[in-house]
Amino acid sequence: MQRADTTLPERDDRSVTPQRATAYSTAALFRGAREIEIEHNGEIYRLRITRQGKLILNK
Repeated sequence: MQRADTTLPERDDRSVTPQRATAYSTAALFRGAREIEIEHNGEIYRLRITRQGKLILNK
């Protein structure tokens, strides 16, 4: 009895269109505030804009 070839053909990823994440502007998210709260899986996270204009996310 011969074994069947169990190798899968190589996948050609060139035909798959990559999905781009939605981009949100900080102006739309913060609406003039320096800090916002984000609820994720029942937890609250704080996203803050620093004095240098960088973003910091804290749990």
